[in-house]
Amino acid sequence: VLGIFPEGGSWAQVLRPARPGTAFLAAQSGAPILPIGIDGMTDLFPLVRRRKRAKITLNIGEPFGPFVAEGSGRQRREQLETIGHEIMGHIADLLPPERRGVYSPDPALREAAAAVAEYPYGDLNRPG
Repeated sequence: VLGIFPEGGSWAQVLRPARPGTAFLAAQSGAPILPIGIDGMTDLFPLVRRRKRAKITLNIGEPFGPFVAEGSGRQRREQLETIGHEIMGHIADLLPPERRGVYSPDPALREAAAAVAEYPYGDLNRPG
């Protein structure tokens, strides 16, 4: 059993696009995926520091998969991206509409989420 945040962390207010690691692990292992929507994680540590209880909601979906990614290079990377988006779609279905981010059916919510979807360490490899 392995728990992982496919988007690369639990700090964001809304869902961001999947990073390739979860899809890679899913394809390599052939293991089914159990999607879990977690709401309230961003409130957890600030409230705990103030000795208050945080309200965390877990919604557990139905298992799906397994996945296969074949080939190499760009072809395999595209397959992994597709798998990652499918995984995130299942997770988005388990969250309140305002938390679905880039996976929201509402174009305005998707656009707003895309503006904050940058990863906090995305500029580490940039010269400068």
